[in-house]
Amino acid sequence: MSKEYKLLKEAYDSFKKKIPYVPEIAITLGSGLGDFVNNLKIDFAIDYAKIKNFPKATNSSHKGRFIFTKINGKKVLIMQGRIHMYEGYSAAEAVRPVRLLSLMGVKKLIVTNAAGTPNKNYRPGDIMIIRDHISFFIPNPLLGENVEELGTRFPDMTDVYDNDMIKDIKKSAAKNKIKLKEGVYCQLMGPSYETKEEIKLLTKLGVDAVGMSTVIEVIAAHHAGLKVAGISVITNMGTGLSKKKLSDDDVRETASKISSKFEKLLKGTLEGEI
Repeated sequence: MSKEYKLLKEAYDSFKKKIPYVPEIAITLGSGLGDFVNNLKIDFAIDYAKIKNFPKATNSSHKGRFIFTKINGKKVLIMQGRIHMYEGYSAAEAVRPVRLLSLMGVKKLIVTNAAGTPNKNYRPGDIMIIRDHISFFIPNPLLGENVEELGTRFPDMTDVYDNDMIKDIKKSAAKNKIKLKEGVYCQLMGPSYETKEEIKLLTKLGVDAVGMSTVIEVIAAHHAGLKVAGISVITNMGTGLSKKKLSDDDVRETASKISSKFEKLLKGTLEGEI
């Protein structure tokens, strides 16, 4: 048994008797998007910090807990907040909550985030389906000993974002008259925002949304065999593309303003075959 899998198994064993059911799908809520759970009936919740071998979320806008609930008849596990590498954790530690999904029996994952954009055709308030990502600015979460119990040493990354899940998101958007963008997401380390020259570079690379999370989670989930879809809420223009200086407060405020639209999109998606 690999060392990381042993840690995961101990983590799962520490609270699995309290879990009310096997979730059909999991959703990760990004910065400013945690209010999605406010109108849901919570069947069970547990903070990451109370789980054995788990990192503690230190970002105030990320509660860092698992929530078990039902949405449109589906059994759903919501990750209200995530762990970031900029909090001082390794990539492997930051993806531990995502890897645990596999042990819980989850087969599908929707990751969401608040992101800036280097694309001048985008605007704050836009919602983007992640078509693909760029990961080479950050450490790969699969570095080191392979967790053979979860997946292969060299996972193929051709279709990381599941086409059928993307179709369900698009159907929900059409039904709720929500306009969607579709583009490439890039994760940088953070916690500082990008410089003007970095934004120019990302533009040349074809990046449409940039943030400090998500990609390592997607890699870990894909490695473990989960089907994945991703949604970015565009909260700000990249550095140098507007006169306004960037702040976390503004990011959360913009995300909060479109929370109703975001909620409709997610709940509508869960009405589909997903």
